[in-house]
Amino acid sequence: MFARLSRRQVIGAAAGATLSFGDSQFWSGLPAVSAAEAKLDPNLVRLDSGIEPLVVFIETTPRERLLEEVAAKIKQGTSYRELLAALLLAAVRNVEPRPSVGHKFHTVLVVNSAHLASLSSPPEHRWLPIFWSLDYFKEAQGRDERERGWSMAPVDEAAVPAASKARGQFVAAMDHWNEAEADAAVAAMARSAGANELYEL
Repeated sequence: MFARLSRRQVIGAAAGATLSFGDSQFWSGLPAVSAAEAKLDPNLVRLDSGIEPLVVFIETTPRERLLEEVAAKIKQGTSYRELLAALLLAAVRNVEPRPSVGHKFHTVLVVNSAHLASLSSPPEHRWLPIFWSLDYFKEAQGRDERERGWSMAPVDEAAVPAASKARGQFVAAMDHWNEAEADAAVAAMARSAGANELYEL
């Protein structure tokens, strides 16, 4: 999708109807993103006290102001990795994946595609796909709020099985399409299993 868009089309889409390309003064002066900075270390993407304020900022800033305010944060030192992680986590927490994975939830799925587009871009243009994704998230978040007002609740700790039982519960829950038990089992697996064990599922 991104490969078919010109730089002007991407920034125009990201800015939305309220901000034309010619008016996007916030865009000037953003630092280039080096290849080293754009290369992500999975160990750095965590929802902890360090990233939570940026996630909340993305969640709560109105769509018409978000891009300009994110640009200001970048100029103040927010990194590419921090913004990408916060965007993905905000989307996961605020856009309901059910009853189907498509539609609004596409805003979560497209974040990695935006990142790959950034990797393929010149350093000075690597922010463009991420800004597009930020605006796309706010559009999906708005639709979700109007339709159901869903947001991800904390895991039900009482339902989380012991690590030794997590895999069996997950398989059984998926076989019977039991969403609550599957969610609890996944939480237990994420806390106890190594990455290779999860990938082998």
